[in-house]
Amino acid sequence: MTAPALTIAEILDLPAVVPLWPTVGKALGQAESTIYQLAKEGRLPFECVRLGRRRYVRTVDLHRFLGLVPQETGAAPTYQAGASAGNDEGPGYQPGPPVGQVSTSTASR
Repeated sequence: MTAPALTIAEILDLPAVVPLWPTVGKALGQAESTIYQLAKEGRLPFECVRLGRRRYVRTVDLHRFLGLVPQETGAAPTYQAGASAGNDEGPGYQPGPPVGQVSTSTASR
């Protein structure tokens, strides 16, 4: 059985950190068992932090996954009507400068 999904307004009003269940599960429209199985397998599209017996997710990560992008000022997230989440080729997309590779290997002394 799936939980009733949260509305965009409810998702935008979430605090900075939310519990994996029920909040994230409801935001994604998934059942509790599905959400915990994905977290266990490391297949959630965002980091899940365990504190005691509960798991938490940063709301900004949830917003990014759902396509609710925060404003430049960081004041509050906004919903861009008509923009599809995850579509980098949509109108308004401007690629940033290339990211340089940093070698993290250590040389033996």
